[in-house]
Amino acid sequence: MTRFLLKLFSVGLAALACLPLGSVANAEPIEWVTVGDPGNTGTVRIGIEYGAVAASFQIMKYEITNQQYTDFLNSVAATDTYSLYNASMGSDASFRGGITQSGSAGSYTYSAKTNMGDKPVNYVSWFDAARMSNWYQNGATSSSSTETGAYTLVSGQTSGTAPAVNSGAMFYVPTIQQSYKAAFYKGGGTDAGFWNFATQTDAGVAPVTASSTGIGSAGSTGNFANYNSGAIWNGQIGNVTTVGTNGGPSFYGAFDMSGNVFEWIDFTGAAGSGPGFRGGDWSTNLFYQSSNSVGGTLDPSYEGYDIGFRLASLASPSAVPEIDPNGLSAVLGLIVGGLGLLERRRYGR
Repeated sequence: MTRFLLKLFSVGLAALACLPLGSVANAEPIEWVTVGDPGNTGTVRIGIEYGAVAASFQIMKYEITNQQYTDFLNSVAATDTYSLYNASMGSDASFRGGITQSGSAGSYTYSAKTNMGDKPVNYVSWFDAARMSNWYQNGATSSSSTETGAYTLVSGQTSGTAPAVNSGAMFYVPTIQQSYKAAFYKGGGTDAGFWNFATQTDAGVAPVTASSTGIGSAGSTGNFANYNSGAIWNGQIGNVTTVGTNGGPSFYGAFDMSGNVFEWIDFTGAAGSGPGFRGGDWSTNLFYQSSNSVGGTLDPSYEGYDIGFRLASLASPSAVPEIDPNGLSAVLGLIVGGLGLLERRRYGR
C-alpha cells in the first residue's frame, strides 16, 4: 500500500512538473475552432476577392474577454511599460469598459469588473493584440516576452507602422481573409460559397436584447447578433454582452463573428499592409454584420470602446495551449491527497 501511495505521489509531482512554469493560476482557458477546407475559392466584394485561404488554421471560438485580458495584464503588466492597460477600461463613464487597475507602477494588479469578466475586452490597440500573441507564443507565463515571438516590436513600439508577422508564428492577429472565411464560409468543400451572415443564414439577423447582467437574449443559437444598440443593460442603451450568447456560430463554430465589438485584423500580415477592423459592433447597423461589409483600415494605436480582438493559429488544436486552472487544481489535489494517506498510514490512523 505504501509503495502504491508513493507511486501516486510521484505521478502527481510529475504532472505538476509538466505544467507551464509561471502559469497564471486563475487564467481562463482559451477555446479554438478549426477552419478547414484549405484552398477554397473566395468571393468578390468591391472588386477584391475575400475569404480565400490556402491552409487550414485555428481561430479563437470567442472574442478575447475582459477576464482573459486581465490574466494577461496580471502576468506581464505590474509596471505596464507598454501601456497594455487603458485607463478608460476602468473609468469609462458609459460602463462599457471592463477592467480596473489597482496599486502603483511596479505592483499594479488588475481585476475584471462585476458582470464584465465574460464580456469582450475593448480599449485595446493592434499593438496590445500583438503583445498578447507574443505572450502566448512564448508560453503565457510571467516571464514570457511580449516583444518578440509572433511579432518583433522594436524599442517598445506602441504606435506607427505595424510590423509583419514573423515566419513560424504560432499565434497572431488573423488576416482579413482568415477572419472573413471563419465568419461566412459555408464549408464542406472548396467551392461552397459564403453566407450573407455569420450565423449561417442569408435571411438576416435580429439584434439581441440583454439581461440585467449583460447576457445576450439569444444564447448560442439562432440568427441574432449584438448590434443596433439592442442590448440595453447597466444603464446603457447599447452595450457589450457575454461572448457566445448572441446567436448561433459560424459553420466552423466561431461565435460573435459579427457584432459585439469590431475585431482587429491584418490585411496580409506583411509589414505596412495595414491593420484594420472587421465585424461590426454593438451599435452599428445591419450592413456591418453582413458579408458585404469587409471592414477597413485603422491606425494600429487606436483604442476605443468599439474594438477588441481574437487570435488565430496555424497550430493543430492539440498544440495550442490552454491556461486552465482546473488542471493545476487537480494535480495539487492528487498530491495533497496522497500525502494525507501516507500520513494516516504512518501513524496508524
